[in-house]
Amino acid sequence: MRDTHPFDIAGGLLLTAAAGYVDAVGFLRLDGLYTSFMSGNSTQFAVSLAQPGHAVAWQIGLLFVAFLAGGFCGSLVSLLLPGRWGSAAVLGLEAGLLVAALSASASPFQGPVSPLLAAAMGAQNAALRRSAGFRPGVTFVTGTLFSLSHTLAQAVTRAGPAFGWVPDACTWLALVGGAVVGGLAYLGYGLAALLVPAAGVGLVLALAVGRAVRVGTAA
Repeated sequence: MRDTHPFDIAGGLLLTAAAGYVDAVGFLRLDGLYTSFMSGNSTQFAVSLAQPGHAVAWQIGLLFVAFLAGGFCGSLVSLLLPGRWGSAAVLGLEAGLLVAALSASASPFQGPVSPLLAAAMGAQNAALRRSAGFRPGVTFVTGTLFSLSHTLAQAVTRAGPAFGWVPDACTWLALVGGAVVGGLAYLGYGLAALLVPAAGVGLVLALAVGRAVRVGTAA
């Protein structure tokens, strides 16, 4: 973590919190489906396929397609714009998708909201790359929890840094904390609660643009 830029740490944790927030909103809106946690959706998809005529399978399939499309577009942008502008461009894509979801939520036809949220979460995974073993900004934490258990074991046995588990713990707490806030906000304000993650990603985008400009000026 010591080689990770402070912006990547702070921005990544904020993005992880936004992912938890969006996932909680999607979970409540879709009665138990996720907009970013595709492992859980995969299990539910398989169970749905095992039950002939189960209507939820197509809905999960749509979320898969949207998540894949968002991840593909985010990765494509980061590959076509390598260097200091890559993360900013991907964050711009994610922010645009969240704003589109927020706009759709205000219209009488709210069908596109969930696929747009899934696409935004797919794109987010391409925004920040792994650095020094620490990858902030992800929309899933299964691997993070295992990494937390492993680094805790290393700390106890002194096979690794005493506080090497802190980044993983912070990532997990960010996602859970964001989900708690997202759930409460959705119950209180409905889909209007999407204004919060859209603003959060917009803030990280503004910081990324500022950082890219500073790097270009210093070069």
